[in-house]
Amino acid sequence: MSIWFSIIFAGLINYLTRLGSILIIKPKKMNHMTKQVLNYVPSAVFPAIIFPAVFLNQEGSLVEINDPKVIAIFIAFSIGILSKNLIITILSGLISFWIIIFLL
Repeated sequence: MSIWFSIIFAGLINYLTRLGSILIIKPKKMNHMTKQVLNYVPSAVFPAIIFPAVFLNQEGSLVEINDPKVIAIFIAFSIGILSKNLIITILSGLISFWIIIFLL
């Protein structure tokens, strides 16, 4: 029972902190420069989440360059630069990772 309480409590805290930032910060009162800087936040957070999962193993050390995750992210990165399409980039990374894992 305490596990469920912890999960619900953590979810509530997470929800309330996000709701608080939405209710307190009024976009109409922000200046143009602040809005422009905040547009880069998702782009800065995404690599911070993805790169450790790709380039670090379970022990926390760097993986080899021939690791399937590293090869797949380089393929996805290249296709992302060429296509400039997020869906195609994600699909190319996943498909190339699956091909490397299951067929090679």
